[in-house]
Amino acid sequence: MKKVLIASNNSGKLREIEAILSVYGISAIPQSAYEIGDADETGLTFVENALIKARHAATLTGLPAIADDSGLSVDALDGAPGVFSARYAGVGAGTVAHNKKLLSALEGVPRAQRTAHFRCVMVFLRQPFDPNPLIAEGRWPGRILEEASGEGGFGYDPLFEVDGLLVSAASLSPRVKNQQSHRGQALRQLVDLIRADPFLGL
Repeated sequence: MKKVLIASNNSGKLREIEAILSVYGISAIPQSAYEIGDADETGLTFVENALIKARHAATLTGLPAIADDSGLSVDALDGAPGVFSARYAGVGAGTVAHNKKLLSALEGVPRAQRTAHFRCVMVFLRQPFDPNPLIAEGRWPGRILEEASGEGGFGYDPLFEVDGLLVSAASLSPRVKNQQSHRGQALRQLVDLIRADPFLGL
């Protein structure tokens, strides 16, 4: 198996996933290649939503599928936006609106209390109703800046200062970000699980 269906239409996620999988000689096929739209993320946890997305794509194509659900959790906001990160400022709102709402929610909060982390749960389904899905998770600690910084990345990256680096995730090169990020961690773990499966043989 040298090709994997990716259950996402998020261009930023797809770029990162494709870059990491290519290191393993795996081609990532976006679900858009099959004209598949986004699944309704009705789960209350990252795991539930990742499984919903993977099952949606696998059901419509009959192919094995990888999906992730990820988000930003801010300690001073009791973990928000968390699983609702992509809908923080409302369904259909864009990155600018989400980031503006986050900065507003943290107005006046001192640097020491602006700790946060990105979390990613990534799953692999061999078939739509796989009774034993492969599941991996990554966590990336940092803190929320008081203003955007950096020109790269996507989503909340310009507001997320990476622990130990003192720069935003949006200031990192794609290569460095993939080495460190929550999504990179989760995907490498997932590939290891897939490669260890005797029936898949990556």
